[in-house]
Amino acid sequence: MSTTITNIAPEKTATAASQQLSGSQAVLEALLAEKVDTIFGYPGGAIMPIYDALYDYNDRLQHILVRHEQGGIHAAQGYARSSGRVGVVFATSGPGATNLVTGLADAMIDSTPLVAITGQVFAHLLGTDAFQETDVINITTPVTKWNYQVTDATEIPAVLAKAFYIAKSGRPGPVLIDITKNAQVQKFAYEGYKPCDHIRSYRPKPIIRKEYLEEAAKLINAAEKPFVIFGQGVILGKAEKEFRAFIEKAGIPAAWTVLGLSALPTDHPLNVGMLGMHGNYGPNLLTNECDVLIAIGMRFDDRVTGRLDKYAKQAKVIHLDIDPSEIDKNVKATVGVWGDCKETLPMLTKLVEAKVYPQWVERFRACDAEENKEVIFDELHPAGDVMTMGEVIRILNELTGGDAIVVTDVGQHQMVACRYAKFNQSRSNITSGGLGTMGFGLPAAIGAKFGAPERTVVAVIGDGGIQMTIQEFGTIMQFGVNVKILILNNEFLGMVRQWQQLFHDKRYSFVNITSPDYVQVAKGYGIAGQKVTERAQLKQALQSMLEHDGSYLLEVMVGKENNVFPMVPQGCSVSEVRLK
Repeated sequence: MSTTITNIAPEKTATAASQQLSGSQAVLEALLAEKVDTIFGYPGGAIMPIYDALYDYNDRLQHILVRHEQGGIHAAQGYARSSGRVGVVFATSGPGATNLVTGLADAMIDSTPLVAITGQVFAHLLGTDAFQETDVINITTPVTKWNYQVTDATEIPAVLAKAFYIAKSGRPGPVLIDITKNAQVQKFAYEGYKPCDHIRSYRPKPIIRKEYLEEAAKLINAAEKPFVIFGQGVILGKAEKEFRAFIEKAGIPAAWTVLGLSALPTDHPLNVGMLGMHGNYGPNLLTNECDVLIAIGMRFDDRVTGRLDKYAKQAKVIHLDIDPSEIDKNVKATVGVWGDCKETLPMLTKLVEAKVYPQWVERFRACDAEENKEVIFDELHPAGDVMTMGEVIRILNELTGGDAIVVTDVGQHQMVACRYAKFNQSRSNITSGGLGTMGFGLPAAIGAKFGAPERTVVAVIGDGGIQMTIQEFGTIMQFGVNVKILILNNEFLGMVRQWQQLFHDKRYSFVNITSPDYVQVAKGYGIAGQKVTERAQLKQALQSMLEHDGSYLLEVMVGKENNVFPMVPQGCSVSEVRLK
């Protein structure tokens, strides 16, 4: 989406007579019109007029004061991912705005709908290196779906209408609106807010071409070993039911990307597991044996494909995606199907024949048995005294019944949680996928709880990631956020250590990390907690965490040098997946 849209005139409505509002008031009226209920943010000089106006909107807009702007945008991401709505974050100019950049990049690559509103210095000071002036538009152009700088208050209603429309339509993504201070204080004749539903030159949904669906159906109907791989596009398109109907009629085994996890219940008989570097043995190995590979709402990133020149070369590839730029970008498609999968999947389902592939599905089950023997059983039921991350997740599954939202940070614990957590409903797995942002987990869990207040939210975090955004304990304290914080502590930056062990001759370079007494730190913020060092304590401690009325921190000491397997080493084919 171009970032050079200029001269946006305010939309007119022929309703009530105009009233005088400030630009700041117009911002808040836009949020109300878009049915925003929660804002995450941190005030400062350049955005102070908006915060001053917010004082009078406290009964209609809930503002959550985070402890760092990065925490604010990750919280907005968690809110968007758990609720399916647009997340909103406020920040001031200069360092406030630049502290949003990591979250914008994370949201961009993971297709998370956000609207970030930043304050900016007075328009007449732009380009003068004024106090806390930063060119946030040029800084954020590569990591936003659209951004725009407002210098005149009359632009605000139309600009924000376009911002919300762009953020949530088509392939979602983050939008940043930078508003100069003079535009925030300027009074103008406000004539109402008109939501946007069309922008010339912007087509969020490509035209569906039925002939491509027909070609895809012919390939599927003729297949002997078809295989579905699905990603977050199923969730973003709210197409879980349509997806399930498709695989059940076609009888095709299906595997998920990290972000696609929870779109299909974990225990569905056609759910064969996780793809990618630490994915399950069968989905990786059999990608290079299937004859038709059907990719739905995923982008063939390198962690899924391994070596592209050895990826599914034997297969006819069908790729369904709402973003035409993803088709043929990494993997050449035999048939590319453009469109929203909520619309294309029912059309494809009508065209495919009802079938079953018992022998083909059994190949996946045989791989499961081998993986269980070599990896899974010992991870989930370790014989020694040292606890594993996998057994912690196994017991968590038993206690939650697969109904909790699990928010993970980034590292070994993330891969273990994604491999072993059980989910019964969609939007239950929230993690940083494409960017792999350490520090994501805690603030994203806070946002997820605001987005789905009726659900249990468990943040699974490593001892490295928790220390990156630990200040958000203050947000939990101030707003009484009921999140369960599960720290899996192996006293290492575990994923980096695993690579150093396997590929750098065990030269452990700056991966030993010491931690504070997390239970005492949490206590200082009014968060109850416990530390577990022995297996006999584990189940009861997890039960106490889940049953506690309010936030709770549980630190579990796990094996220091345990590794996550299977693993597709970098530079290898998916069929070279290692079990040990």
